[in-house]
Amino acid sequence: MKMLYNLVCLLFLTTLALSATPDKTRQLLTEAKEPVRIVCIGDSITGVYYHSGSVRAYPEMLQIALKKLHPQAKVTVRNAGISGDTSKGGLARLERDVLAHKPHLVTIMFGMNDLVRMPVADFVTNMRQIIQRCRDAGAEVVLGTQNSIVDSPQRPMAKLAEYSQAIRDLAKAESLGLADCFAAFEAVRARDPLEWNLLLSDAIHPNMDGHKLFAETIAKTITGKDVSLRNEPPPPNPLAHTLKRLGEGKPVTAFAMPPYDQHIEAALKKRHPNAQITVKTWPTEGKTLAELETAAKAVRTMKPDCVLIAVPGALTEKRPQDFHQHYSWIMNWSLSFGPQEWDVVVALPSAAKTPMDASEAANEALARRLVRAQDLSFIERLPGDQSALPELLSQWLNAHQP
Repeated sequence: MKMLYNLVCLLFLTTLALSATPDKTRQLLTEAKEPVRIVCIGDSITGVYYHSGSVRAYPEMLQIALKKLHPQAKVTVRNAGISGDTSKGGLARLERDVLAHKPHLVTIMFGMNDLVRMPVADFVTNMRQIIQRCRDAGAEVVLGTQNSIVDSPQRPMAKLAEYSQAIRDLAKAESLGLADCFAAFEAVRARDPLEWNLLLSDAIHPNMDGHKLFAETIAKTITGKDVSLRNEPPPPNPLAHTLKRLGEGKPVTAFAMPPYDQHIEAALKKRHPNAQITVKTWPTEGKTLAELETAAKAVRTMKPDCVLIAVPGALTEKRPQDFHQHYSWIMNWSLSFGPQEWDVVVALPSAAKTPMDASEAANEALARRLVRAQDLSFIERLPGDQSALPELLSQWLNAHQP
């Protein structure tokens, strides 16, 4: 296993060394004299969708990474990712979604859908045309391979590896910068398979932890510098949608697991006494994690204003991977498919019960990791905090008021 890890790392470093760098963009960032415009085009792995929290994906995190590396620079990274898209679709919408914004740099990341719809030769042809049109418009180009995935008959890892190698070969042939995200993910898997699994929201999509790895890898390709986004917090104002509606005097519907279904209305009415609030209970008693995951599928048809997830700490699975799958999909189904349409907040088990036994504490630690990896905010009871749950909820709301 150690030898495999070393080989993967060597491949990763070699491909970085062989790839060209976007010198003009790097210079613009360093000089910080004029705004730098970057557009990232790709499929659902690039776009803003449920698997990364419905607010951000790696393009938004890339902007944060570049600002960390060049605090004086004015950087705008535009997300041009569309679910289900391929290199053919990207070529068709290139003028509207990319070139019209006059980018200095374009990152191109396709392959996950191409591999089930077209031969690799057609994929390379489309990619060459996208590259040439970007160059003709005066933009530099960085190619990106996509994350490694859970092997399946529909998307075999071997075929994804083939398309990833085609991207590497294309970057070398065209003298382009290469962000080898596939190699970066595989390096993690070789070191720790569970850690790799925790970078994914489902079988093929990364969660926000995975998107942070994307952004770090792409930022390194652009700037030549390392940057860490590990401690970047979730977006502020997790109840922005709900509080906006309340501020406008509009009715609000909350879908909440116990015991928060009994307290969310009162907590919100402390700020908006005349608010019209409807609370629907999401039952958890006697349910398994798998059953809660199934129930979560109804959320998108409900279109609530606020979802409050509070999975009981006693629910567990024998394997961390199974806990990860069910817990992640409870959150995935609770989010709107694309950009955020309603608020989702998760209450950790400790917020409802303290103290916890060893098993519950272990579940909480994993749940905490998964919630942050979904780019969501959580409610927790700090050590030594003896607040009653209604008070705890009110304190949390006060702390997260825009």
